[in-house]
Amino acid sequence: MRLDLSEKDNTYVVKADLPGVKKEDINVRIDGNVVQIDAEVKQEKETKGNGNKVLRSERYYGNVSRTFSLAQDVDDTKAQAKYADGVLTLELPKKATAASKKLAVQ
Repeated sequence: MRLDLSEKDNTYVVKADLPGVKKEDINVRIDGNVVQIDAEVKQEKETKGNGNKVLRSERYYGNVSRTFSLAQDVDDTKAQAKYADGVLTLELPKKATAASKKLAVQ
């Protein structure tokens, strides 16, 4: 699975190529700064000759998976996933980091 990862102001944008995959067969998991994309691929291409004898069959069934980590945690409550024309697009907002607090030494 090939993908492009870019970063806008407070959002990561991921575009992953998943040609021929139904959107029901795609799973995206987010755990902190780790993103995992799983998909079940079913592709068939068959060429028949005279007399319905199979001369060539190019089938592929299987699972593809890609896991990667980002520099900052993702706010999974605001994350969005869209799938169109064989491309999965993820918009992953960065989680707001807590401001550091200085402790007074007593």
